[in-house]
Amino acid sequence: MKKSLLAFALSGVFAIPAHAQSSVTLYGLLDTGLVYSNNQTGHSSWQEASSATQNTVFGLKGSEDLGGGLHAVFKLEQGFNLNNGTEAFPGDGFGSQVWVGLQSDPYGTLTFGRQFDVVNDLLGPLSAESNTWGGNLAAHPFENDNLAADSVVINNAVKYTSPAWHGVTVETMYAFSNKAGGFSDNRVYGFSAAYAQGPFNLAAGYLQFNNAGGGVLGTNPNGAISQDDASADFIAQRQRIWGAGGNYTFGPATIGLVWSHTQIDNMASVFSFGLGDYSPLGGGLRLDNYEVNARYALTPALSVSGSYTFTDGAYSDGATNASPAWNSVMLQTDYSLSKRTDVYLEGVYQHVHGAPSGSILGDAMINTLSPSSTNSQVAVSVGLRHAF
Repeated sequence: MKKSLLAFALSGVFAIPAHAQSSVTLYGLLDTGLVYSNNQTGHSSWQEASSATQNTVFGLKGSEDLGGGLHAVFKLEQGFNLNNGTEAFPGDGFGSQVWVGLQSDPYGTLTFGRQFDVVNDLLGPLSAESNTWGGNLAAHPFENDNLAADSVVINNAVKYTSPAWHGVTVETMYAFSNKAGGFSDNRVYGFSAAYAQGPFNLAAGYLQFNNAGGGVLGTNPNGAISQDDASADFIAQRQRIWGAGGNYTFGPATIGLVWSHTQIDNMASVFSFGLGDYSPLGGGLRLDNYEVNARYALTPALSVSGSYTFTDGAYSDGATNASPAWNSVMLQTDYSLSKRTDVYLEGVYQHVHGAPSGSILGDAMINTLSPSSTNSQVAVSVGLRHAF
């Protein structure tokens, strides 16, 4: 299999001179570093970790000119853990993305396969958690709104992306359950829109999951959102996400605001990246994330960035009602050694209060880490990134 993949990649690369209107590109991103955390399951920790900010991936992408402004396009991308070489999505050959489609210059792009969702595509880039200057460590609690770089990836998806019309881009998607007799058992649908003109960027969207992970209403764990490869952040009857945001760039500075609302009904469990497993969590949960972020380029090579997110929650399981709230702060400085290589220092602090006693909601848990044994957690990462 490895030899076949290499042969395919090389054949595409060497085919470029003979077919000037077609291309196949091998690409990747490596993100690794040391992470210190003051409390993971009751202990301080030093770790050599992968993907603290961006996902570590390699992939192939290509385009063939079919004439008349029409192109065949594809992407095959695998995520992995650089510290030990394991798959980021266990058991998936191309867990990060794998899709094929048709792109029309005047009419837009239609793609089929395993893809990122439409809210992550357009609203995500306005949030610190989806960018190099924040990333996975800066994600909102439990990655509840799918805006981070390590967001949920959706199977069986059909997605349409429009061309930009006077700065406006729209996306819509539907992901099938692929279950006979269970059309809505683990499906996804949503839409989003973005506007970019000069220094302004705006975006908004809606996303709905029905029985993600298949563990509540039926027996379809590998429908639109898979439980077996830990793609599902929440195992729940229904999860709905609304969001909107914008940013403004002036000179070397960019400031942004993002709001997202997540409503999760009839939960069974929530995934912890640090534990690599699902923790029991029943009932219903509503979360509103309010993020303010900023980035400033001190020089063309050196930048500083930061974000603050207040997450207001409401939880009920019938017997217990609570109003948990999270305060999350991120600061980062980054220095580019070249166009493809940079180093960064990032710190994240999270504090939660008001959660029901004995619930995982009461344990601070910075994304990618195991939960703290208390309501506060601090993480500091020094890392190296290289893109090719």
